[in-house]
Amino acid sequence: MAAEERRLARTREKFLTSEAVTDDEAVRKSILDSWWRSRRLRVPADRIVLPYVREPDLDSPLIRAATPVLERLGDQLDGQPISLILTDPTGVVLTQRTGDADLHRKLERVELVPGFSYGEEFVGTNGIGTALEDGRPTHVFGHEHYAENLENLACAGAPIQHPITGKTVGAVDLTCWSRDAGRLLVALAQSTAAQIGQTLLTHSNPRELALFEAYLRACRRTTGIVLAFNDGIVMMNDHARQLLDPADQSVLLGHATQAVAERRTSTADVALPTGSKVRAQCRKVFGQHHTDVAGVVLCGKLIDSEPEGAGVPEPRLPMFLPGAVGSAPLWLRCAHDVDSAYSTGEWLVLGGDPGVGKTTLARCVHQRRHPTGRVHVVDAADASWHDNLRRELVEDPVDALVIRHVDRLTGPALAATVRLLRLASRATWVAATMAENAVGRPELAELLAMFPRTVRVPPLRRHVADLSELVPLFLNRLGHGGQLTCSPAAMHLLMRFDWPGNVAELHHVLKLAVQHRRTGTIQPGDLPAEFRTLTRRPLSRLESIERDAIVQGLADSGGNKVQTAQLLGMSRATLYRKIHEYGIVTPER
Repeated sequence: MAAEERRLARTREKFLTSEAVTDDEAVRKSILDSWWRSRRLRVPADRIVLPYVREPDLDSPLIRAATPVLERLGDQLDGQPISLILTDPTGVVLTQRTGDADLHRKLERVELVPGFSYGEEFVGTNGIGTALEDGRPTHVFGHEHYAENLENLACAGAPIQHPITGKTVGAVDLTCWSRDAGRLLVALAQSTAAQIGQTLLTHSNPRELALFEAYLRACRRTTGIVLAFNDGIVMMNDHARQLLDPADQSVLLGHATQAVAERRTSTADVALPTGSKVRAQCRKVFGQHHTDVAGVVLCGKLIDSEPEGAGVPEPRLPMFLPGAVGSAPLWLRCAHDVDSAYSTGEWLVLGGDPGVGKTTLARCVHQRRHPTGRVHVVDAADASWHDNLRRELVEDPVDALVIRHVDRLTGPALAATVRLLRLASRATWVAATMAENAVGRPELAELLAMFPRTVRVPPLRRHVADLSELVPLFLNRLGHGGQLTCSPAAMHLLMRFDWPGNVAELHHVLKLAVQHRRTGTIQPGDLPAEFRTLTRRPLSRLESIERDAIVQGLADSGGNKVQTAQLLGMSRATLYRKIHEYGIVTPER
């Protein structure tokens, strides 16, 4: 056991100094994942700095439900070096009971006492914060802790779920000396959390109980989709979770809310963003009084075929767009909205941040619907803007026209644009693009009135999963026919980036990478320095230069920190501190 602990301690030290940690080293995956989160959050490993809540809420259903459970367990463990801790859902310690004086003094020194938050974002890997972050029972023993001040402790935490809402309302944690730790500690924490969760039922208000009982009755009566909700609760059965994505769920909840408000109880067919349809019936649930509405229950089933006379069914996901890729729900919903507008001939406004792909999306939808048709793009920022618009709309109308940056028009130019749009042939489908914050500007009201639909294109950070499709697409265009691929390590660095410049920035970054490597596989070293760091704060110009120099030095030395320190003229200790401060990911040796 001592040898395993020493090996774990060495592994933790390697991680904290940005040495490569391999899969076969003495650290569990869940712990390593938490270490990475702690590093990204810039949690200090050599000290504990915690926020303090002066007056945590001690008059809550959680406290009332947990107190008798923890008192019974405390009596059983009386005199044992084990601390029983209850926290709120953010990790703030609400109560702490310890049967050993030495352990109590240790917990006071590391501020594991009421009022202080042991959320993972503040103290790193620990039984409380990591259990809340992962949403499941977790144990963290000895050197598995991210903060070195906790390495002689062992803790087992378990989230407490509300039995009706399913929300995490807190956590229970058992902490002892690491030398006394055992697997039973985890089982005890889990069973204690479950007991507290069940006790919460008796402290639920009548409205919640009425809605919960109605939900259970509906689940017993049907094998289809069941949703139950009110202002603070949403419950759904496994069938609904498996068949409905978040966008579908949102549409159904909106339909049920409107149907109940309008006192409609008949069955209705609801079209979903994914192209499916649900035959839904919803009803109110009342509390203790007929005037007290506890919530709404919706029961429904997917419709496999369209009824007669319904026309062409809506397209189902995924959607093929020539020249564009993406399968994340937000992107697909946006693409379907644009496609729907095109199919009905509706002019539309595409709003969104710069570089999200507004123009590309409009052009690709046109090419999907009308492959041989003409689609042109005009830019309101061009000097010849007015002449170009007159030619495309009036003199020689095209099949589809994309007008970029219409929010930049003002005064006479804006009035002239409105006049030309009124003269345009309705055979021309028009899409206008503008910045996200310009959609509601009053001076554009007359112009926007001509576009009955607005679709907001999501920023790349909201559908970053699409990088797995976007990167190969761009590399195929930039890298001469698929001769260049992206390594998993480089893709990982791209996936965690914020992408303030969106898809346009991704294309630019890959274009730079292709200049360094035209064939083979893109490695982390081929990406700009900012992709190999995890800095959360903006850097000054001098700090950026220093960061880039360290990144380049590590690349030149193959990750050898001794050589890098010598090259840069700094001590090894200073280099380690800078690597941690800037969150630099060192290349594998």
